[in-house]
Amino acid sequence: MERLRVALLSYRSKPTCGGQGVYLRHITRELVALGHHVEVFSGQPYPELDEGVILNKVPSLDLYRDEDPFRTPKLAEYRDWIDFLEVGTMWTAGFPEPLTFSIRAHRELKKRIGDFDVVQDNQTLGYGVLGIQKHFPVVGTIHHPISVDRRIELEAAEGWAKLSKRRWYGFVRMQAYVAARLKPILTVSESSIADIHRDFDVPQSNLRLIPLGVDTRFFHPRPELGRRKGSIVAVASADSPMKGVATLLRAVAKLSTERDVNLTIVSKPTPGGPTEQLVAELSLHDRVKFVHGITDDELGTLIATSEISVVPSLYEGFSLPAVEHMACGTPLIASRTGALPEVVGDAAVMVTPGDPEELAATLLRLHDSPAEREEYGKRGFDRVMERYAWPVVARKTVEAYREAIAAR
Repeated sequence: MERLRVALLSYRSKPTCGGQGVYLRHITRELVALGHHVEVFSGQPYPELDEGVILNKVPSLDLYRDEDPFRTPKLAEYRDWIDFLEVGTMWTAGFPEPLTFSIRAHRELKKRIGDFDVVQDNQTLGYGVLGIQKHFPVVGTIHHPISVDRRIELEAAEGWAKLSKRRWYGFVRMQAYVAARLKPILTVSESSIADIHRDFDVPQSNLRLIPLGVDTRFFHPRPELGRRKGSIVAVASADSPMKGVATLLRAVAKLSTERDVNLTIVSKPTPGGPTEQLVAELSLHDRVKFVHGITDDELGTLIATSEISVVPSLYEGFSLPAVEHMACGTPLIASRTGALPEVVGDAAVMVTPGDPEELAATLLRLHDSPAEREEYGKRGFDRVMERYAWPVVARKTVEAYREAIAAR
């Protein structure tokens, strides 16, 4: 097979607990393993990449860094008009990164015409991508349309917060416009195909289904370590309403009145934010622990030594955490929403999203039934081994690259 030269764009690539960064690391590693030349163009936070993958840093002003979010840059930091556009959009309550990164990436790739056979855009969908498309075949990637996040967060907001959220998600209209002009677009589930077609008006004939994979070097059963009694684990962005952490906390609060349980959430909640407030309100300080910044191996160990795992989301376009939980052989409870039923099949216990009573009852049932936990753990592991492996994802992705090149 002919060796391809691939440029992969990602406007932010958080290495842990961020789907874009996790996807980027694994797909690039496997593309290189297949013999292709791969260069990543990314804004901050920069990705962790494996040997053989080249990182081209496309720095923004990094206005949302964890230690100083919504910061005001010093005058000396401004380099050009794009920086002023970035700050101006933030100051008027918008989210500028998809647009400003795409403009910067277009500028960088114009210097590299002839260096790449194909460009893959990892859910940026900024206007600059259409400029890149004039010079290179472009394959789009949409794990799920952000319009779904927008809808859920607007439903959860009230008063001025609703107006603020509406402005923040203003970039979604741009993403819909760009998505409708890319072919093919890769997505991860039949559920996402339906959502992208509905919300972004992308013809279904332009969409290609390629599920995400799991890195079984880190996510696998660890029977020699045993499981921690009463332990529950979730990998979910703590302050995003869409991830259902509030539902999980309320369910654990109810369960803890009847059983000795503890919950570990892999995330970093905002100090004094809604999640920390709810933990205090429910008096869960001695039952709930948040961890962040851990390695893949530490995360795999945490999941594999937990008795029960939960994906309590109100919506998922795929859910890599669900696949990681199953790969570790840890019995899974997942919301019956979005792509989750499709991803887990009969290998997880399904519950109604946003219903803490039902989730608490299900947690209680699994807590009291070692045999049922063992059965669901085995089903999950078997399902992952059959369906979700990164080398398969990479080969299918290369087929999409060749389709885009041939169409060009």
